[in-house]
Amino acid sequence: MKRPAVFMDRDGTINEQMGYINHLSRFVILPGVPEAIRLLNENNFLAIIVSNQSGVARDYFPIELVDDVHASLKASLKEKRAMIDGIFFCPHYPRGVLPEYCYECDCRKPKTGLILQACEAFDIDMSNSYMVGDRYTDMELAHRSNLKGIMVKTGYGQGDIKYILPNKSLKPVNIAKDLLDAVRWILGREN
Repeated sequence: MKRPAVFMDRDGTINEQMGYINHLSRFVILPGVPEAIRLLNENNFLAIIVSNQSGVARDYFPIELVDDVHASLKASLKEKRAMIDGIFFCPHYPRGVLPEYCYECDCRKPKTGLILQACEAFDIDMSNSYMVGDRYTDMELAHRSNLKGIMVKTGYGQGDIKYILPNKSLKPVNIAKDLLDAVRWILGREN
């Protein structure tokens, strides 16, 4: 049976935006995130992270660190009775330095490869799904994937909302204070 999903950007939406998370100590979950994800779990939404992690291709950190960060995130959320259903990330960057990750891929947002990977892993009701992120590129991804896009003011959100969004034709369906505010808006709309 198909379930709707809330696709979420990671850096700046789930955790504090600190540039590259090149050490586990730099991964700090934003306030309200565990509650937001628990609400998704309780309301039959898949909670799925889609994230660019080009620091791997740039050789800023090993791919194993990305896995460690995600394991830490899952463990922290579990303590608060919340669960991420899937995490899909792109380690590629065409101008990086590690040859195995330096190419033009179909998964680097705003391209749709990460969403397609999620759709292969889960039976998703895309017509009732959302994309939440702090960057305009997340809204481009939402548009290309026929998702409803919500921008959050955390991370790069306030700057993208003020300086980039006014000059673009694609607009989010909502601008939220943070992930919890976005999830509450989604649930209010769906109920």
